[in-house]
Amino acid sequence: MGEALHAALTERYDALSTSLRNRVISFVLDAFDSLGSYRDAEAAAFIEQVLPTVLAAQQTMGQITDAYLSAMIADMLGSAAAPTGVALDEALRGVDPAEVYTRPFVTTWTALARGKGYAQAVAEGRTRLLSITETDLQLARTHAAQQCMQRSGAKFFRRRLTGSANCALCTIAATQRYRVERLMPIHPGCDCKVEPLVGNKDPGQIIDERLLREAHDAVAKGVGASDAGGRAPDYRQVIITREHGEYGPLLAVRRHEFTGPDDIPGS
Repeated sequence: MGEALHAALTERYDALSTSLRNRVISFVLDAFDSLGSYRDAEAAAFIEQVLPTVLAAQQTMGQITDAYLSAMIADMLGSAAAPTGVALDEALRGVDPAEVYTRPFVTTWTALARGKGYAQAVAEGRTRLLSITETDLQLARTHAAQQCMQRSGAKFFRRRLTGSANCALCTIAATQRYRVERLMPIHPGCDCKVEPLVGNKDPGQIIDERLLREAHDAVAKGVGASDAGGRAPDYRQVIITREHGEYGPLLAVRRHEFTGPDDIPGS
């Protein structure tokens, strides 16, 4: 069925995963906003209230990701889709989830201890909670995708950008192919999805020349570098993957500020 089926599967998966993500984030933030205070007792009550929902949402994200990728791969290979489920550890970060969801309160307490106003301190805790929740759902997606693709025998995948606005880190990373044995690199708040590549022959590091050129043009406007081939600067040296103790592969920039073309490593 090819492109038409893939488009339909992708549209359905995007709708389901986006709806799940939005509902969970709204639930978690509403619970945080409704607290009368942010002391130890309220933190414990918050965790007891939201953690079961968050953990259930991670499992659901894993299930719909497995179903989506199984159907995509089956169509690519001309076989029947057979999702068998994925096994996601509750502690996807390797840290007790209760400890993770205490961190927004620690952020709030720390801000207060540093003399910041109550409203600002709570806002900082809320921002951290949003980042934690988004990242946990994305980790569920990437872990499930890796299990599904390894089970299918797929060798390579790409990241597919989601939505109308994407950060530079994800845009550059979307021009590259990745090996299935490694998790897709993410960053806090990332919502990209995984898409398997057809066949077991290595397509090469760069799989989207057009997008790479467009990304190069956008960066060149800011730093003054220009190269129609999109190879100077070498984005593999600018956008890098670091191993994070909890997230796994983490998208990062080698330097956070560029003052000119000489500040970006060459090819």
